Amino acid sequence: MAKSTIARATTPDTVWLARGRHVGPAPEEAVRRRLRRLKSSAVIQDHLELDDSDDGADQHVFEARWQVADAVTVRARLNLDTSPGADGDRNWVLVAEAERPWELDWPSPATMFWPDEADVPWDHDLVPGLRFRDINPLPTEDKALRRALKAAMRRTWSIHVVVHEAMTPDAHGRLPLASLMPASLRHRIVEHRAAPDQFQIVNWALGDLGVQVPRGGAVVLPGTPARPGYEDGDFTVRSVFLDGSRPSELIDTVTRFAALPRPLFDEAEEAVSDLRRQWHLLTVEEELAKARDLVAKYAEALEAMTKSRDLYREAARLAHEALTAAQQMPGAVPSAREPSRRREGFPLRGLVKPLERVRETAKTLRATSTAGSGRAPDDTSGSASRPAAGEAEAQKRE
Repeated sequence: MAKSTIARATTPDTVWLARGRHVGPAPEEAVRRRLRRLKSSAVIQDHLELDDSDDGADQHVFEARWQVADAVTVRARLNLDTSPGADGDRNWVLVAEAERPWELDWPSPATMFWPDEADVPWDHDLVPGLRFRDINPLPTEDKALRRALKAAMRRTWSIHVVVHEAMTPDAHGRLPLASLMPASLRHRIVEHRAAPDQFQIVNWALGDLGVQVPRGGAVVLPGTPARPGYEDGDFTVRSVFLDGSRPSELIDTVTRFAALPRPLFDEAEEAVSDLRRQWHLLTVEEELAKARDLVAKYAEALEAMTKSRDLYREAARLAHEALTAAQQMPGAVPSAREPSRRREGFPLRGLVKPLERVRETAKTLRATSTAGSGRAPDDTSGSASRPAAGEAEAQKRE
């Protein structure tokens, strides 16, 4: 399997991510009922629905907050598209973040927003025909099977597992294996089932991915792009008993795969950023901390403005002193009746110190303004040399 040479961002270990499709009417109402029920039973602490319909938003947003083991707070955000697809389905993205690295035995954030009943069709993958909470039989036609696996691998957020049936299972063997996984993995797994007579064609289709499924076993697919570290581990299971028993080896293999770094695609990165920067469901303590932060920023800005005002006032005062000193010097203002014909003896030394003080204040003002804008201060060497040149000329004349 070819390794990707493109460096990609990975999902933070505190984040749980999933996306899918709701097929059917009124998904918002299903989410509202679920959130109200869980809040009344104290499963979640609070929830919030953001109504941005007046702003022409293309997503309906729900937020919820709850706690898991050892009072770890989890914040979650469900983005539901407002525009239905061609079949009337609605895409959704769910991101949750905890105060510490996510543990797989914590409750699935999907069940905090969506009902866990089978008759609510929220659990469809973005690839048509695939579901999270059900078995997905592979197509019987060879080319269709190959297209289905390729489509499932394209920039997927889910964990895709291909299971080959060594023989036709009974009713216990037709139960989805995802239901036996840790709680936080159940709604991120897509289980593909290959019939007993599809062993060769399935491995032919998987050849493009560089993996093989054992007869009567299973393989966890790498995804596109493959997760970093997939090449260094064996994510195949030799035997999976489809008799309703707990598939320990498969669960361990899927858990190892889930622990690998997950590529953070553009949509996922945007969802994580929205959760962190546009969070509205604040506690009283969080609102107070936010208000204090705003007050501190305003105070800092006011202090900078006051300092700048004082510096400009000082510069104006020094300039006025320099002008006054120039006007009080003998011969500085010639008489209207007797114009002065001798300008060689005009004393400039008295203007040097006031002008120097004005120049130093201007430099201070310039450094303060450029420090706020991030630009380097202008070179003042030229202006600094002019008063000195005037003083030298005055000394020669004297």
